Amino acid sequence: MKIILASNNKNKIREVKAILEDLDVDIISMKESGVDMDIEETGSTFEENALIKAREVMKLTKCITMADDSGLEIDYLNKEPGIYSARFMGHDTPYDVKNKALIDRLQGVEGQDRSARFVAAIAVVFPDGKEIVTRGTMEGTIAYEPCGTNGFGYDPILFLPEYNKCSAELSSEEKNRISHRGKALRMMKEKLLTVKEK
Repeated sequence: MKIILASNNKNKIREVKAILEDLDVDIISMKESGVDMDIEETGSTFEENALIKAREVMKLTKCITMADDSGLEIDYLNKEPGIYSARFMGHDTPYDVKNKALIDRLQGVEGQDRSARFVAAIAVVFPDGKEIVTRGTMEGTIAYEPCGTNGFGYDPILFLPEYNKCSAELSSEEKNRISHRGKALRMMKEKLLTVKEK
């Protein structure tokens, strides 16, 4: 079984391969499959955007394709940046600038009012038209200042009270175990196993 991952993000590819390593499938990136395209994410939810990406790549390759759409939702900011997480303040803006801007917008906001979460939707699209979608979340609050150097993106500003550390302070093993993407991928793994058995 070969699955094309509709991404060229090295961090994301490494995470997906680590979590699905015992599934006995060959996971290859868009680049490795010879696909070079920018897919416009026009959906209004993480699920819709994941499906848009997976369908586009599957159409080109005629192979089973997996895509994810993920981001940070901050309740106090009406769930911003949400589906625009990657594009927030512009694609080329460094994440330390984005992270500082979000912390600044929560000045004077305390405690549970800083509630936030990472959301990941994973979509797998098959050449026969079958589609599977799963969603995982990792709940926390927005830290008062960035902490940790592991991870990427918004990891330094999502504080996880039950672990008393930011997402960027987790080891990759810890993160894969409890992260939004880890949860969504494990749910997807269960669904793919039943498909394989058929």
